[in-house]
Amino acid sequence: MIPARISVVTLGVLDIERMRAFYRALGWPQAAVDDDDVAFFLTGPTVLALYRHHLLVADAGFEPSEPPAGFRGMSLAVNVETREGVDQAIDAARAARATILKEPVDAEWGGRTAYFADPEGNAWEVAWLPGASFDERGGLIPPWKPRRGD
Repeated sequence: MIPARISVVTLGVLDIERMRAFYRALGWPQAAVDDDDVAFFLTGPTVLALYRHHLLVADAGFEPSEPPAGFRGMSLAVNVETREGVDQAIDAARAARATILKEPVDAEWGGRTAYFADPEGNAWEVAWLPGASFDERGGLIPPWKPRRGD
């Protein structure tokens, strides 16, 4: 089973500095994560991630030259409570006849991640983030704090 929640919406962006400045100008609190390739905004029970477009394409397991027609430069993520939960969720997606884009792997950032596509090619990530927890509604509580001044 895959939990019925959307934990992270990731936008593949071409100009991350411009997009980061835009969302900060909206007054959205940016997480204190230092990385030139990704920015996280704490938006209630769902996190908004901005990720360089070409890196999102590669991370999802697509060929850089030809992402599938259903890929719209964004992915949705379901975060799970345990490392093993990623594998279990991908097994459930496979049983539902999803296309597995990326088998579960331990990520360089310390968690575990995998991707699948629904029947129209929309990319879904399943991830376990060490230190994260969930509220009573299943909303993601990431381990990051807002940047000072946000």
